[in-house]
Amino acid sequence: MTAKLDRRTFLAGTALAAAATLPRPARAQAKPVRIGLLTVKTGPLAQGGIQMEQGTIRFLKDRNYTLAGRKVELVVADTGGNPAGTKTKTQELTERDNVDMIFGPLAAFELLAITDYTAQAKMPVLSLAAAEDMTQRRPNPYFIRASATSSQGMHALADYAAKELKYKRVITLADDFAFGHEQMAGFQRVFEDAGGRVVKKLWPPLTTPDYTPYLAQISGVDAIVQGFAGSNPLKFMKQYKDQGLKLPVVAGAPAGDDALLKSFGDEALGMISSNFYTNDLDTPSNKRLIDGMVRDYGNIPGTYSAGLYIAGMVAEAALEKTGGKTDDKEAFIKALRAVKLTDTPRGPFHFDHFGNVVGSFYVRKCERKGDKLVNTTVKAYPNVSQFWTYDEKWFLSQPVYSRDYPPLKT
Repeated sequence: MTAKLDRRTFLAGTALAAAATLPRPARAQAKPVRIGLLTVKTGPLAQGGIQMEQGTIRFLKDRNYTLAGRKVELVVADTGGNPAGTKTKTQELTERDNVDMIFGPLAAFELLAITDYTAQAKMPVLSLAAAEDMTQRRPNPYFIRASATSSQGMHALADYAAKELKYKRVITLADDFAFGHEQMAGFQRVFEDAGGRVVKKLWPPLTTPDYTPYLAQISGVDAIVQGFAGSNPLKFMKQYKDQGLKLPVVAGAPAGDDALLKSFGDEALGMISSNFYTNDLDTPSNKRLIDGMVRDYGNIPGTYSAGLYIAGMVAEAALEKTGGKTDDKEAFIKALRAVKLTDTPRGPFHFDHFGNVVGSFYVRKCERKGDKLVNTTVKAYPNVSQFWTYDEKWFLSQPVYSRDYPPLKT
């Protein structure tokens, strides 16, 4: 018996046959990873904020805007360099732009303004901001820092100043905001524990146009310790030289930043600084970062750009651990804090149980080689904890570093 083939069955069959010969549509790709960058593009901290963006973009270019098999979208938000603006931009990135994680912000006061909100929103934050208590007495479980606390590198600098340079008496000068306070307090504790003495602490406002009234108070010491940030180190060191002062200068990370060197003159020669990053570290990833920054922006990387490049490497390692997934925030932050890397622009590092980095810090001397200023590493301190060599429980039982703690000895 021959089956009858009606017209409808015939047409349906031929349609199916034709469809089978067509190329199949590609499987839907996972949605892009969205990274929000909180940075600052105006005011005295703008120079560092712009470098943060450059370092982030440089990292993403090196990875072809793909991490753990997922494309990456970067959403940049200018905080305006103030707490209110930072909080507003953080809320926009979280609620409107639906980012998976936030890089930044730059300043400690910006970070402190958003920590409660980001913890409530369970938003992973990979920040350059150095606010001490974010990884000490007021830890945010969704926070990770691969750079340093305000005092972490200053502990090493103080050790070097007391034991290697044999300084006994110093005066400190730093911007009058949280980062400056915490830097100088960390230096003071270690320096005085090593037998030195801070005889005076001076606090110019962040937007100080003229440092003359502060420079006039410098005398009777072996050296000065300065902790200025953004573009302020350039202004301060020029005025320091113009006043004819010749005391040795030791400085925090932003004050001796590699990216500022092309803008300094001879006033920076001999300056000793401490940083988690240094241009002369010989690692493949540091060479790649330097080559890319010089090619794209005509300048070597420094604290801010290297710090964000490294944050990108941490995010990448965590995404690889989670198979590219970010929806489970608890699993993602656990993966972030478990990251251990060896080949990075700052060398090997891992994180402590508060999410703060444990890694090398470099004491450098500013020298002239040919027609360029360079920082040459004179001592590396490996595996530096945010608690230095102090007992963690004892350290946390003390007040947080501040403008007046430790107090000056009378």
